[in-house]
Amino acid sequence: MFPWILSAVLLFVIVILSFKIYTIWKSMDEICLSFREHLAEDTNTLITVSSGDRHVRRLAADINEELRILRRQRRKFMQGDQELKEAVTNISHDLRTPLTAISGYLELLEKEEKSETVTRYLAFIENRTEALKSLTEELFRYTVASSSEKMKLEAVDIRTVLEECLLNFYGEMERKGITPEIHMTDHAVIRQLNASALSRIFGNILQNALKYSDGDLSVTLKGSGEILFSNTASCLDQVQTGKLFNRFFTVENARNSTGLGLSIAKMLVEEMGGKISAAYGENRLSILIRF
Repeated sequence: MFPWILSAVLLFVIVILSFKIYTIWKSMDEICLSFREHLAEDTNTLITVSSGDRHVRRLAADINEELRILRRQRRKFMQGDQELKEAVTNISHDLRTPLTAISGYLELLEKEEKSETVTRYLAFIENRTEALKSLTEELFRYTVASSSEKMKLEAVDIRTVLEECLLNFYGEMERKGITPEIHMTDHAVIRQLNASALSRIFGNILQNALKYSDGDLSVTLKGSGEILFSNTASCLDQVQTGKLFNRFFTVENARNSTGLGLSIAKMLVEEMGGKISAAYGENRLSILIRF
């Protein structure tokens, strides 16, 4: 009789423990799912669990406290980031007016009689002024590109936009002695993109190629939507290539750049659902875009 009672008690304990383990597993799944949702969304709701186990509830309470801290830090960061973007935009606007005035006075001085030394100094001033105007515009474009406004997507022919960008840079390539090798599919490559953003992406990459190229440039567009820009760049290495998309990163000899061009390109590519990467090998820099 006693063995049967003992067996029944053991069976009852096993059932209770199994149910306890099941409810704990279920609560862990609830916590994991709720935690992922809270990280993805900025919400004030807290993690709740169906289990009455005090250890599980304590874990949920600790996670909720960390989520509150994370939420406060996230909002502080977003507010600071927005304030920084607005400040950069305002500074860019404020700089445009005096720079435009300086350029105007320089044009007037060009018409006046002046010595060879003054002419040389004016050339230096004009060169630096144009560089400052370019940097100011680049900062302004970055703040616009990184704004939270959702860009409008429509059917765009990548081939047409790329051809137009290459034509726009033809004069500058010619001045630098670069004859690009262009390989494009014969068919239109239609994707849901923003034509203006796509043009800016190609423009920034071509400007980067003109800065670092040793005198060559290869552009390839495949029917699959892959665009490859490649050029010899002996001034770069693999470490620098890995930082090209970082904000404000510049190679030492690129003094006229803020280092925002490729950062803007990456931001716009990803916002339109594409991917962009850079690779370096055998003294060649390759930038690949996939849409």
